[in-house]
Amino acid sequence: MRLVYFAWVRERIGKSEEEVVLPEGIATVADLAGWLRTRGEEYAHAFENPAVVRAAVDRHHVKPDAPIAGAREIAFFPPMTGG
Repeated sequence: MRLVYFAWVRERIGKSEEEVVLPEGIATVADLAGWLRTRGEEYAHAFENPAVVRAAVDRHHVKPDAPIAGAREIAFFPPMTGG
């Protein structure tokens, strides 16, 4: 699965994207964010407050409880403002 990171999420992790193989039991965006937090200090810092990190599954904005089965790409980014 391809993971893409934007803005300060990317800066904290230190990369803009990566390919990962998910372990069993990762079924939702929230599960994925929780697993990512365990992958090292930089991920723990990026996802320290998962309530402020937004996600998109295959370019569609989703809530944390959204399923990820069959997804090709999941993007994580901070809240955006317009103007």
